[in-house]
Amino acid sequence: MRFDIVTIFPKIFDSYFSESIIKRAVQNKKIRIKIWNLRNFTKNKHKKVDDKPYGGGAGMVLQVEPILRTLKSILRLRRPTSKSQKTSDVLIILLSANGKQFNQKMAGEWAMKYKNIILISGRYEGIDERIKKVIHDLGFKFQELSIGPYVLTGGEIPAMAVVDAVARHIPGVLGKSESLEEKRYGIGVPAYTRPEIFVFKNKKYKVPDVLLSGDHKKIENWRIKHKK
Repeated sequence: MRFDIVTIFPKIFDSYFSESIIKRAVQNKKIRIKIWNLRNFTKNKHKKVDDKPYGGGAGMVLQVEPILRTLKSILRLRRPTSKSQKTSDVLIILLSANGKQFNQKMAGEWAMKYKNIILISGRYEGIDERIKKVIHDLGFKFQELSIGPYVLTGGEIPAMAVVDAVARHIPGVLGKSESLEEKRYGIGVPAYTRPEIFVFKNKKYKVPDVLLSGDHKKIENWRIKHKK
């Protein structure tokens, strides 16, 4: 799986993608992540990629042209041999507060369906609406996406969330000794570790007896019963 992220703040991603499971997944070549600086694809000398909105109003809007140039550069690297290969395994995502809300089902399906996910990080007052029609005319699958019912200052954090959520569904990313908890019991099953008894302000907090019993069937039933 390849992830391409289009942004005007490329350094934001350095820390998160250079740690833990995502870092190992890249090192083990389970996934590839490339960050594209939108400012490198503008033709003006000041590297400006936004402008005032038509009709007036506060804020600035990201322009179509530099985004389209970036997409063309990303897609040329794929060197498709046919139209079907060019479009069917690529998903282009526009991260926007107006988009469909991202969920676990989408993450799992995308991991199996697509070989390349391109994420465009919105900023300011958004992106010129015409980019959606341009992507459609190019023949690629397109999804306007939000990660929650709230507004962020940009699409960079949502892009990291999507990469993380999708990547963990790719075989080998979590490792042989790990598995997707949500496939076994569901999300939110209570978990405990050492010490067996934790004392705070003279009160004892104990691990449920069933988890210490060694009875795997009882433990499994307990986890199923307590999943959220």
